[in-house]
Amino acid sequence: MQFTVTETENRLVITVAEARIDAAIATRFKDKLREVVLRHRKPVEMLMGAVDFMDSSGLGAMIAVRKALPDNLPLVLKDLTPNVERVFRLTRMDTVFDIRPAAADEEQTE
Repeated sequence: MQFTVTETENRLVITVAEARIDAAIATRFKDKLREVVLRHRKPVEMLMGAVDFMDSSGLGAMIAVRKALPDNLPLVLKDLTPNVERVFRLTRMDTVFDIRPAAADEEQTE
């Protein structure tokens, strides 16, 4: 499970470097991400351009991370590949998550 965490004054930026978020890594991914977001207690921006495949286990991990954050702290998903975006759309999770293109205005997430 590979990702980097960069903390700015206003948010936590997590860059996911995994090509697949599936059953093989979903539990470890979820546990580590929950630990990171709970420790920092800041809005989260997750850059997911490297993720080309996500199954239901991966989606479940993302939901668990979202639920771990207090309601007042947003989780913004950016730069989803078409395959991953399709998973969110088909499950209607695109209505639950704040999904933005990579080039979205940075000031919107601060």
